[in-house]
Amino acid sequence: MSVKKAVITAAGKGSRMKYITSVLPKALLPLFKGEDGKIVMRPIIDLIMESLNTVGVEKFCIVVGKHGKLLMDYLFEREVTFVFQKEPKGFGDAVLKAEDFVGSDPFFVHADDGVLTGGYRESTSLFNEIKPDAVLLLREVKNPKRYGVVAVQDKGDYMGHKLFKVVEAEEKPENPKSNIAISAVYIFTPKLFRSLKAVTVEGEKELELTYGIQGIINDGGEVYGILLKDEKWLNVGDPASYHEALMRTFTSST
Repeated sequence: MSVKKAVITAAGKGSRMKYITSVLPKALLPLFKGEDGKIVMRPIIDLIMESLNTVGVEKFCIVVGKHGKLLMDYLFEREVTFVFQKEPKGFGDAVLKAEDFVGSDPFFVHADDGVLTGGYRESTSLFNEIKPDAVLLLREVKNPKRYGVVAVQDKGDYMGHKLFKVVEAEEKPENPKSNIAISAVYIFTPKLFRSLKAVTVEGEKELELTYGIQGIINDGGEVYGILLKDEKWLNVGDPASYHEALMRTFTSST
């Protein structure tokens, strides 16, 4: 079953980019892109949607918050579905808002604060081939305490990348079990929603998507990960990362 739907979360406050995101949604921040032999600037939402279009995604659901009007105006003529996260209660909570849109179909989840220069084709191919409950795109990081981190079993190679079965997923662990972090691009079956709704969040903690991934594993589901190699995560989520992303020209190998 090919993956024809995608949920893009764009409801965050963008607090780390607060001066610019007080007037412009994070998803509209531009990056450089090579196009028709020229360098142009395109909002990151365009690069995300084009990357997903290339691997067969046809329908998009954008999760927006109370400051999402400019983004909605920008995307108005593209026939996307908008759903609302009224309060910022976490990445997992944002994805839950798209349950009706997803229905019984597999779907991509993609954050709005970054785009990969590759890996989309490999993740789609793996999902179609082995039909797990989730496919994650993974990358090695120097500071795993800042990320959702996985413990894995080596399953050989897939399309020139290391292939892993994910046996545990933790959000910003104090004692990380590895330096392999989850990139904010995923493929799920609707089993994710049942897993997220089973999570009890205490106090002011947010509902993280990582909790839902761990719930799938706890329920006996299969989660696989592809380790990115030369592909880059171009991040607009904080000033230092955005500065670095602007030093690159986006070209995608999907």
